[in-house]
Amino acid sequence: MAHTIVFSPDAPAPIGPYSQAIRAGNTVYVSGQIALDPATGQLVGDGDVAAETHQVMRNMQAVLAAAGLTFRHVAKCGIFVQDLGNFGLINDIYGSYFDADYAPARETVQVSRLPKDVQVEISCVAVDSE
Repeated sequence: MAHTIVFSPDAPAPIGPYSQAIRAGNTVYVSGQIALDPATGQLVGDGDVAAETHQVMRNMQAVLAAAGLTFRHVAKCGIFVQDLGNFGLINDIYGSYFDADYAPARETVQVSRLPKDVQVEISCVAVDSE
C-alpha cells in the first residue's frame, strides 16, 4: 500500500529524517511531537511541563488538521515523559483536548531522556473513517 506524507506549516518541521505524519490508507501515523514553536523552531515552556504539554498538543492538532482530521479521529496515543511525577498534570492537560466519549487508547512511559531534553513527547495514530 502506498503512503503519503502529511505536512503542516503550523507544526514544527522535523528535526531528523522523518515526516510529521504518514497517511497509509485511512490511517494517519503522527510522529512524536515535542514542545517546539513552529514559527521559531525554539522550545517553549522554559522547563514548565504544563506549557510544554499544551504546545505538544497544539502541534499534534496542527498535523492532524493537515490530514483533515481532529482529535476525535485519534485511536491511540503514546506518551513519553521524563518524570512520571508529572503524570497528573500532563494527564489533565492531555485529557482537555479529547472528548471523553472519544478518548483514545494509550500508554504512558517514563524514559531517561527525550529529544532536546524536553519533558514530554506524544505521538498518535488516527483513523479517518469517512
